[in-house]
Amino acid sequence: MTGAGQLLPPGGILYLYGPFKQEGVHTAASNASFDESLQQQNPEWGVRHLEDVVSLAKAHHLEWQDAIAMPANNLSVVFRRQTNNE
Repeated sequence: MTGAGQLLPPGGILYLYGPFKQEGVHTAASNASFDESLQQQNPEWGVRHLEDVVSLAKAHHLEWQDAIAMPANNLSVVFRRQTNNE
């Protein structure tokens, strides 16, 4: 987020794709299994909470635009770099 907040021009788009927890809950059992396997490899890895990602993005001048449900229980999450006037 730090890099995106610094490198994107005002109005630039950051696009994320993957599984996210929503309101602390996995959206599918397969995402919970994937999260567990990631954390077994490295405790710092794992499926992120969408709300935490949105909050972190905001701290780096990235405004949440949309979260779109995609196949395989993933989301497309779109942020926009704030302009100097925002």
